[in-house]
Amino acid sequence: MDWPVKAGKLSPQKLRSLVFDRLHQRRRDILLRPGLGEDSAIIDFGEEVCVISTDPITGAAHRLGWLAVHVSCNDVAANGAEPVGIQVALLLPEGTTDKFISELMADMDAACAELGIEILGGHTEMTSQVKGPLVVTTALGRAPRNGYVTSSGSGVGDTIYVTKGAGFEGTGVLASDHWHALTGKVEPSVLERARLFLDQISVVPEALAAAKAGASAMHDITEGGFYGALWEVLAASSRGCEIRIADVPVLQETRAICDALKLDPLGLISSGSLLITAPPNAPIVEAVAEVGVKAYPVGQVTAKTRELLFPEGNRCQLTEPAEDELWRFLAKQYG
Repeated sequence: MDWPVKAGKLSPQKLRSLVFDRLHQRRRDILLRPGLGEDSAIIDFGEEVCVISTDPITGAAHRLGWLAVHVSCNDVAANGAEPVGIQVALLLPEGTTDKFISELMADMDAACAELGIEILGGHTEMTSQVKGPLVVTTALGRAPRNGYVTSSGSGVGDTIYVTKGAGFEGTGVLASDHWHALTGKVEPSVLERARLFLDQISVVPEALAAAKAGASAMHDITEGGFYGALWEVLAASSRGCEIRIADVPVLQETRAICDALKLDPLGLISSGSLLITAPPNAPIVEAVAEVGVKAYPVGQVTAKTRELLFPEGNRCQLTEPAEDELWRFLAKQYG
C-alpha cells in the first residue's frame, strides 16, 4: 500500500529506499555523495574542494531570511569549508507584499554581510502551491583538498562534543514566534534572552576552528536535535556511542521554555549548536574557545552499542529519533 508520509524528515529507511537506492549515476570527481548523516556534497576541484549543501526553512517565521542563510552555511562549515556564497529559491504565496520581500532580502543580505559571502542568484516566484513563504538556500564553500571533514569520519575512542547548548535554534524560534504560548509560564526577561539566540545561529567560526584542530566528524544539530544529529553521525560511520546525558549542555532559557511546553530539549531543533567528534588528544575545547564558543565533552564513540547514561545510573539504547520537538509542539498547538 502507498502510505502517505507525515511532516518532517523522511525516516532513514525511507531515505534509503525512496531516495538513495534510486541514485545510480557516478562521477569520479564527486568525493562525497548523498548518504545518511551527510548534509553536503563534496566535489574535487584539484587543490581545493567545493562543498555544497541545500536547506529549506519550514518551521520558523521570525527572521526567516537570516535563518535561511545561516542554516545552509552551517552545513558546509561542518565539512570544514569556508562559505563563499548562496543560491536562493523563494516560493511565495499569492498576495505576498513588496514590503515582505524587501524585508526578507534585507535580512538575508545582513546574514551574508556577517559571513562575508554573496547571494549568487536563484529563483523567485509567487505560487498558489504554497500556503506560506518557502525559502530554500544552497550554500557553496571551499576547503583544502586534504582538509575537509565528513559526518562519517568518527573513530572508536573519539570524544563527542556539543557546542553552545541543545535546542538552540528551537529556543529562539519558540520565544520569537510562539511567545503567546509561553506568556505567564516563562519570565519575560527569559524570553527576551532566548530571542537573541537567533543572533548566534552561525557555527561557521567554531566549525572551521574545530576542523583545523583535528575534528574527525562534525554535524550541525538541526531537525531532530541532539538525538537526531548523534544518530546521523553514528549511522554515517557505523559506530556506537556512550553518552553522559547529564553532560549535554542545556541553557537556562532552553530549560525554562521546554519545561513550560513539556518538550525534550535534546530532541529540539538546534542549528547554532555543533556536534563534533575528535581523537582524545585533539584540542577541540581550546580551539573553539578562541572564537568565543564553549564546547562540552559529552561522551565517547564506541564500536557498536549506542547507550545513553542517565545521572541516576540508568542506561538505555539510543533509538532512531521520532519527529522533532518543534514539529510536535506545532502539531499540538495548531492541529
